Amino acid sequence: MAKCEICQKDLLSGRKISITRSQVSRRALTKQKPNIRTVKAVVDGTPTTMHVCTRCLRSNAVKRS
Repeated sequence: MAKCEICQKDLLSGRKISITRSQVSRRALTKQKPNIRTVKAVVDGTPTTMHVCTRCLRSNAVKRS
């Protein structure tokens, strides 16, 4: 599983609750994956390939080449 190399964002797990007839009937485990992109970024003056989430890309935490 890819992880953001800037903010360490990873898989998020939780529970999905389906409600029928005003009672909680089922609970299922869910997984939410982060929106990870593979980009070429400049690190220490050399271009490298990194796995970065789109939140870090929008906030300009990565200098792209």
